[in-house]
Amino acid sequence: MLSQPVPVGRDRLAAATRSTRLIFLVSGIGMAAWAPMVPYAKARLGLDDAQLGLMLLAFGGGSMASMPFVGWLSHRFGNRRVILASGWLLCLALPVLALAPNVAVLTAALLYFGVMLGAVDVAMNAHAVEVERRDGRVLMSGFHGLFSLGGLAGAAGMSVLLALGLPLPLAALAVSALLAALVLYLRGGLLPNVGGAAAGHAPFRMPHGAVLLLGLLCFVSFMAEGSMLDWSAVFLRDFRGFAPSAAGIGYACFSVAMALGRLTGDRLIQRIGPVWAVRVGAGLAATGFALAASVPWPGAALAGFVLVGLGASNIVPVMFSAAGRLPGSSPAIAIAAVTMLGYAGLLSGPALIGFISRLASLPLALAVVAGLLLLVAASARIVRR
Repeated sequence: MLSQPVPVGRDRLAAATRSTRLIFLVSGIGMAAWAPMVPYAKARLGLDDAQLGLMLLAFGGGSMASMPFVGWLSHRFGNRRVILASGWLLCLALPVLALAPNVAVLTAALLYFGVMLGAVDVAMNAHAVEVERRDGRVLMSGFHGLFSLGGLAGAAGMSVLLALGLPLPLAALAVSALLAALVLYLRGGLLPNVGGAAAGHAPFRMPHGAVLLLGLLCFVSFMAEGSMLDWSAVFLRDFRGFAPSAAGIGYACFSVAMALGRLTGDRLIQRIGPVWAVRVGAGLAATGFALAASVPWPGAALAGFVLVGLGASNIVPVMFSAAGRLPGSSPAIAIAAVTMLGYAGLLSGPALIGFISRLASLPLALAVVAGLLLLVAASARIVRR
């Protein structure tokens, strides 16, 4: 169970909860809106797959590189200031990405985009920890559920605008205007001076102890999510006989299941506790990977991907919440360290799976991910409240 709630006005806390949900939604929309723009950027600049892949590293690298500094900024100046500044600056990225005339500008825009998303990510999770602490209830999974919904809405909304014939720059501008309006609306509800200067100076240090273990567990969980993003369609096409046009249904099954798992996760965690939520979730996700990899039937693969989405849905929210409550550590700085290691798994994990697949097979590589998730289940005591 969470610690006793901190006395605060009910209306004030309700507004803070609403604003926290909205900034998670903004982050999900902003990140996912880029996905339908990628083919346009590739065609406009005449990039091959290898060139595009290298450029996309700027996005993930920007996010990772910004997190230690953003953790210090949130600790020093408060999460509210960092959320608002990075949220508004994020709105500038999509139109620039849509208009980038050459490789240099697009690379710089992706780096900027990654930095701003990383800043929003760290500050919003640190703010969410404080809202959860003051409320006294489990809320983190629901916040992350809004991020998942934002991801679905951002990709679908941008795709619809483009399908209706709206030029790419105007579509990007429309999404950016929506994000700016949401940030403007939510600013009044954010808690003031949370993690601010009154907390003192706490420079970023290399992760160690409980922070390092939480980060490594997030590395595995993000790796599992990244493997679904990058390899699920390839697996369905090459090993389960799906047509290329239909292979994306695997990731869709995973994404919807993850969103549903997160939106219902708070009550589950409140009922069974965070330790068992991680144990059951990681075990369920491992079962999903094993089912997809071992049973040569298309329906089993899709069922396995649904299990992965449901199982993995609440692992990261519980880990972030635990990082924000570690004694003797600033929530923002601890979350920055854990998130940085998680993003490392998201970026390097799919490449590791590709390496294992080349040495053996893709089903075996997915089975390795299942084994790593079992290690997460075995280490769940770290999140005990």
